[in-house]
Amino acid sequence: MKKTKVRRTEMLPEYNFQSGVRGKYAKRYTAGTNVVVLSPDLTKAFPTSQSVNEALRTLVRIGSKRHKKVSA
Repeated sequence: MKKTKVRRTEMLPEYNFQSGVRGKYAKRYTAGTNVVVLSPDLTKAFPTSQSVNEALRTLVRIGSKRHKKVSA
């Protein structure tokens, strides 16, 4: 006989958030993260965060070299 999961509509008494502070760590959390969502076609070309970072660093180097040549 399979056990069926019982969904509770009310929280248990030990889950008491009355003294909680909403968003207490939100600012600290967002300060350390920078999430960027790639389009599905780009995820094929850049499957890891390392590959994205490498490509962006290369682009920055190319851009800074062109900028130096123009301003010189």
